[in-house]
Amino acid sequence: MQTGTMDTFCVGEPWNQRLVNKKLGYTAAQTGEVWKFHPEKAFSMRADWVDKHPKAALALLMAVQEAQMWCDDPANLDEMCAIISQDKYIKANVDDIKPRLAGTVDYGDGRVVKDSPFAMRFWRENSSFPFKSHDAWFVTEDMRWGYLPASTDINALVNKVNRADLWKAAAEAIGQKAAIPASDSRGKETFFDGVVFDPENPKAYLDGLKIKALS
Repeated sequence: MQTGTMDTFCVGEPWNQRLVNKKLGYTAAQTGEVWKFHPEKAFSMRADWVDKHPKAALALLMAVQEAQMWCDDPANLDEMCAIISQDKYIKANVDDIKPRLAGTVDYGDGRVVKDSPFAMRFWRENSSFPFKSHDAWFVTEDMRWGYLPASTDINALVNKVNRADLWKAAAEAIGQKAAIPASDSRGKETFFDGVVFDPENPKAYLDGLKIKALS
């Protein structure tokens, strides 16, 4: 953007805030405005490694969960920003990192929103849990764009890859049994344009889309 060789981009924070701070552009929309509480990063391990090292896999999940809870505590915000601003991590100024994590969004076009409902979440509101319904959406989209065959058994693939059971075991191990959702599905998801994805009926979602594949 600074060299004028790019017109727009879609990327996670803090680069959107950094763009605004440098007065090089503005934020058109946050991804939460497209899909509220959407899934984002995934912590993945090879199945054969997990089977061979179950205790280590559990310990890694426990560590990630504890880190997520720590990051969600407002009392740790300043320290977290100082840590990830280092060159070996994000290598961005704290002024680029902190505002949107704190819920203040300067869009760069005159709009400034405080206590944004789209602020990044790490643990609260089940943001850490690997909902199988979200994986079903990703698989469905891969089918839509031809990356997976139309005959793909969505549930079978999701159940093979998604190890919500390991997440639950780790949560129990760190005393967070109460944080385990009642269901592996978050149910129907509604997007910014009113389109609804029902994980119980992916075909209806695919059939109702106006744009069905690349051509």
